[in-house]
Amino acid sequence: MSDVLVEIRGLTKAYTRGKQTVEVLHGIDLDIPAGDFVALMGPSGSGKTTLLNLIGGLDSPTSGSLAIGGQAIERFNDKALAHWRAEHVGFVFQFYNLLPVLTAQKNVELPLLLKDMSASERARRARIALELVGLAERSGHKPKELSGGQEQRVAIARALVSDPTLLVCDEPTGDLDRATADEILTLLQRLNAEHGKTIIMVTHDPKAAEYARRTVHLDKGTLIDAAEALAH
Repeated sequence: MSDVLVEIRGLTKAYTRGKQTVEVLHGIDLDIPAGDFVALMGPSGSGKTTLLNLIGGLDSPTSGSLAIGGQAIERFNDKALAHWRAEHVGFVFQFYNLLPVLTAQKNVELPLLLKDMSASERARRARIALELVGLAERSGHKPKELSGGQEQRVAIARALVSDPTLLVCDEPTGDLDRATADEILTLLQRLNAEHGKTIIMVTHDPKAAEYARRTVHLDKGTLIDAAEALAH
């Protein structure tokens, strides 16, 4: 693995609910090298998804620094953050968020509609992404004609089609049976090992975490070491 891609220092996130302020993350320090595959684990409410959303540019921190590829994204305004996100981050969620009226091919093309690109180039890139996830032959099928695992593969192809710097996955196998989950995790592992994709994955499943290169544990908004995590 090469240089640090994600550099987090003193990262804090607080939400205000009425007159009450709730701090979800407390001064997180974390480095993620380019080419890493990190599993973020922790109990419900530990701040895993909040941290993932900050790294993916879906939210902004209350304080602290968050540099990705040397860019201090915590300083971006909403417009700059949206543009950065479209260029650099591919998202994979527990629920596939595919448009039911579109084919797999057209679903994968969606992120490219934001770019200045011809229809033929969009189609070409979508075909490559579908080949990468092993679904080239299903490109003309709509989501209802696919299994859950195939739908998640389409969602991963959609996340990859812009060739993002980061692949951000929030419980990507949470809605799948064990065998299908293992297939998806093997695919993520291959994308990391063979294609150099940097992957950050939130999971509550220790078996899923085993597919990552390393596991980072969160508890009550703070990073803890593995021994502490086992004690909880």
